[in-house]
Parts: sequence; C-alpha cells; structure tokens
Amino acid sequence: MRVLKPITVRVSASDHRIENIAGGVLEFWSLDNPDSARGRKYKRIIVDEAAMVPDLMDAWQYVLRPTLVDYSGDAYFLSTPKGRGGFWQMWQWGQDPLQSEWASWQMPSNVNPKIPQSELDAMRDTMPERVYQQEINALFLEDAGGVFRGVADAVTAQAQAQRQDGHSYAFGVDWGRSNDATVITVLDMEQRAAVAIERFTQVEYTHQLGRLRAMCERFNPVTIIAETNSMGGPLVEALQRMDLPVVPFNTTNATKAAAIDALALAFERRELRILNDPTLIAELQAYEMERLPSGLYRYSAPDGMHDDCVISLALAWQAVANYTPLLF
Repeated sequence: MRVLKPITVRVSASDHRIENIAGGVLEFWSLDNPDSARGRKYKRIIVDEAAMVPDLMDAWQYVLRPTLVDYSGDAYFLSTPKGRGGFWQMWQWGQDPLQSEWASWQMPSNVNPKIPQSELDAMRDTMPERVYQQEINALFLEDAGGVFRGVADAVTAQAQAQRQDGHSYAFGVDWGRSNDATVITVLDMEQRAAVAIERFTQVEYTHQLGRLRAMCERFNPVTIIAETNSMGGPLVEALQRMDLPVVPFNTTNATKAAAIDALALAFERRELRILNDPTLIAELQAYEMERLPSGLYRYSAPDGMHDDCVISLALAWQAVANYTPLLF
C-alpha cells in the first residue's frame, strides 16, 4: 500500500481491490476458497507460496485458468518448494521442452543480493540439512515414500549417439499420439544404463515407425519390447513386418505391476543408471502406488502428470534384467 499510494485512486478493503490512476486494478484473494475467483477476468495472476495451496492443480485448471481467457493473460506461481504436489508438477512442465507454454526457474536464497551470506551460513549451522536444502537452496527433495527410491543417485549414465563395439542394446517403447507422448528408451545391456531417450507427441504413426527404425539403424538392438495395448497392436505388427526384433508387451494391472516392481528393485540395488533427463526423473520421483480393495497394488502417475518415460524404461529393463553383462 505504501509503495502504491502515489498512484492509487481508490481502495476497497471489503472487495480486496486497489484501483490506480491509469485505470489498472489489483485484486487480492486467498486460495483457501478458489471459487471466490470464479467469473472474474484477469490479465495476470500471481500466486504466492503456491506449494502451500491445497489442491493447487484443481484451482488452476477449474478456476484460475478460465479467468485469463478474456485478456489472453498469463500466470506466475512463486513458492518455496514443498513436496511433490501441484506446484512441483508445474515446475516440471517448465523444464519440459514439449510444454511450450510453461517455463520455470529455480532461485536459491544466495542469489538475493540483499541477504548477507553470513546469515545463510548461520542458518545452515542450526537447520537440519533437508530443511536447509528446501528452504534456502530451493530444492525439491526426493520423496522417500515413492515407488522408486535412489533415483537421484542413479543419474550417472552418459548418452551415446550410436552403437559401441562390444555392446548390446535393448529398446522399450511406450506409444502415444496426442495427449500422451511416445517414448523410446535405449538401454546399454553391458553397462545397464539408459543411453538414449526419444520422446515426441503430435506425430503420425507412420512417422513414429520411421523414427524407431532410424534408432534401430543407430543401435542395432537385440530386442525391442513394445506395448501392444490400444494402437500398439498394429504398430507392433508393422515392426514385425520390417523384420525388427520386436517383442509385444500386453499391459494389464498384473504385468504392469511386475515390470514396475522389477524396475524399482533395480534402483534400490543400484543396478541401473539413467540419463540426466528432467522429464524422466520427474516421472520416476512422482510415481505413485495405490492399494486396491483386492489387496493388489495399482501403479500410476499423479493426476496431471504422465508415466510414458517410466513405462518405456520399465519395458527396456525387462530385457536387461536377466542379461549377463560382459563389460560392466
């Protein structure tokens, strides 16, 4: 208020509203009740401490985003990272090159020129390490209760552009078209490491097959494990007609659970290394497990996220798990 006072012409505390001399309007709302913003029109929305907002993703999709339509507006979400909820999902969208509408930045406290380093050092001496990493270094901490543990420690693989002499390769393919992405993961069977990932959306199936065939020419895989559900059946048949070493994988709750369990065990035993791919890491760290009334478990991505990279990696690992490495 003190900063805006020279340009303020009207203040309404009851309406949470400030009007300025240029005709601009600022309104302030709490997202404890997102419905209070329904029916309004904004050019810009700024949500502070977004990670603390309950059901942030629902508030954004059902209430906030529609208020930006009239003016083709934009939105900023600012927060200390906390957990792996809606704010974390938005941050991951900003790291994903396929999400062109989103951008995200990470700003630890030491980039603020107004905070003395001595203050940060003193806080580090008295704060638990995890608290310091979250509150001061602005890091999203790995959820120890997730399906996959030790993901961050596994990010040591090096990318390969093509087949290396003496190495064998396995592909895992999870098909998509519009909403979901098609992901092709290449694992070096000797090194037990992911060495290449192709991920794309909005590509016709004939072109997807062309991209997969081009990757086969680069790596000459021993096996390609590809999902057959939905559109996967005809695509697998097309690969077989090309004489490619494709193995169909029919995804059911039982087969998916077995593949995910095997992949989770590989991370726990440090048997698998992965590339520093933000989308892959985000999907792995967010992956969820739900216990069904039958006593079985169902694995899936959280609402608003995808698991294309996870499934592709899990399929490729199926080929590698029982393989005896020659070099590594």
